[in-house]
Amino acid sequence: MRIACEKIDYLCQVMENFIVSARKYRPATFASVVGQRHITSTLKNAIERGQLAHAYLFCGPRGVGKTTCARIFAKAINCLNPQAGEACNECESCRSFNEGRSLNVHELDAASNNSVDDIRNLIEQVRIIPQQGGYSVFVIDEVHMLSAAAFNAFLKTLEEPPRHAIFILATTEKHKIIPTILSRCQIYDFNRIKVEDGVEYLRYIADKEGVKADDEALNLIAHKADGGMRDALSMFDKAVSFCGNDLNYKDVAATLNVLDYDTYFTATDLLLAGKYVEALMLFDNILSRGFSPQIFISGLNAHMRDLLMAKGPAISLVEFTGTLVERYKQQAALCREEFLFNAISLLTEADGKIRQSSNQRLLVELGLMKIAGLGQKKNDEVAEGVAGGVTEDSFVTTFALPELVTAPAQQAVPQQQVVQQAVPQPQQAIPQQQPTSQPRVESAGRVEPVAEPKPRPRATTQRSLSSSVSLSSLLDGEVKTATELIAEAEAEVRETASAIDPACQEKIASAKDRIIEMLTKTRHRYGVFFDGMAVEGNVVRVTVPSEALADDIKRDKVELQKIFAQQSGAKGYIEIEVIVNERVKIYRPITLEDRLKHLMDKNDRLQEMIETLQLDAE
Repeated sequence: MRIACEKIDYLCQVMENFIVSARKYRPATFASVVGQRHITSTLKNAIERGQLAHAYLFCGPRGVGKTTCARIFAKAINCLNPQAGEACNECESCRSFNEGRSLNVHELDAASNNSVDDIRNLIEQVRIIPQQGGYSVFVIDEVHMLSAAAFNAFLKTLEEPPRHAIFILATTEKHKIIPTILSRCQIYDFNRIKVEDGVEYLRYIADKEGVKADDEALNLIAHKADGGMRDALSMFDKAVSFCGNDLNYKDVAATLNVLDYDTYFTATDLLLAGKYVEALMLFDNILSRGFSPQIFISGLNAHMRDLLMAKGPAISLVEFTGTLVERYKQQAALCREEFLFNAISLLTEADGKIRQSSNQRLLVELGLMKIAGLGQKKNDEVAEGVAGGVTEDSFVTTFALPELVTAPAQQAVPQQQVVQQAVPQPQQAIPQQQPTSQPRVESAGRVEPVAEPKPRPRATTQRSLSSSVSLSSLLDGEVKTATELIAEAEAEVRETASAIDPACQEKIASAKDRIIEMLTKTRHRYGVFFDGMAVEGNVVRVTVPSEALADDIKRDKVELQKIFAQQSGAKGYIEIEVIVNERVKIYRPITLEDRLKHLMDKNDRLQEMIETLQLDAE
């Protein structure tokens, strides 16, 4: 009984003395701050030169040292014997600060004190002169949580505080702070802590605590923290609680509930070998361990990206250290860039669809099978190259792409002639060679002589349009689809593109009223904006207030060109340019009469209903 009581007392004493690493190893000097050298150097130089501003704004992600730097800065500017911008930690001011009894530093949590009354109390404290040291420092954390009224009440004091007052504002959401506050502060942007810096600091703490940890375990913690040192230290404490004083990679991965790197390396090896069955079995094992498909596909996508970076000088973009970097180099040497590009594309597409998918497992499995198909294709090509005397290293550069040769222009065959030629006639034999002086056009087994072609612009496009029309006519019984009609209209416009009517501008100007009336009737959404159009040569420029209207005009461009040509009598090509200006106003306002006339044009019986019911237009 006595032994049990002594053990309980020991455990209670240990628990009372335990301090989490984020508080125990909180930096006390600028030199010990991790990953923010650009900010600590600036603050130290300002202290040495005596160039202190009255307000600072520290902004950045969580757990990167904003509040810590604010406290170090407050202690250093009140130090009686500063040394190269650092506090001496020996004078009375430093000792009172370290012991938590300093009256020169005031901290306010704006998340819970965000009203106007809280700011008024702060302003009253600002008036009090410090009894020791030269400055009263007011640190306001999470300042973006202040209400709009509190911000406005704080403006005047923040702009012109007493000489002894210095404000340090800290926030994780800079965009929520009003511009009038930002303009009164010196702004310092804190960076995310790099993985290598986080690993180095975690190794330092592990040595201090007598914990043995391998590089892969520390890399995993630093990656999982996503740039936050406080998160990394919390995970470190959690891993130590589970693993004891020996942190190994497998146990840390199980503790943090993350997929280990070995899973992604194994999956990549299987996909490279084209073994989709084994890859699917591995994915099933991952699901059985409680991981979601989205976590796996996102992690595999990041792994493929790191492999691509590890293939060349961009390896510095891979945030790993130690043995992990060598593993990435070794596997990257086995992967072709084409395989990695296609795999990343497939995984990114699947990652974007997986949130809306009703069968996430099938979506991931389909992506894995596609990537395995890429790996199998690569293996088959390499095997064929080796059999033909080509090694894998030289496979990419051995087979050169053929040079592009421009085909001679051929005259397009009219649609009726193509449809007639589509009927197969087996009794007519096809000659083996075609004479160069008389080119022929084949259509469903029949060959007809065509006259000597004349040089025409864009003959290749016209030939492809004729081919598509003939195929559709053969399948659908000469019924033209919307796509064919649009293609024919665009081809007709392109045929006249080479000719421009020299009197185009005068003809359009003289027919402007007819054009506007036609557009107002047929294009109610944007026709009124053509009242302010500008005509220069064969170019018609119209200004609209939105991108939506501009898209509508561009979509109806061919029809609009026909309307302009028909109403003005201009021959040749007419270009329509659309300019978007949100400040543009409607040149001719739409009146109530215009709306009524439009409705009556759409419904002939509306006039009869108005007269029968004796309705008023208003």
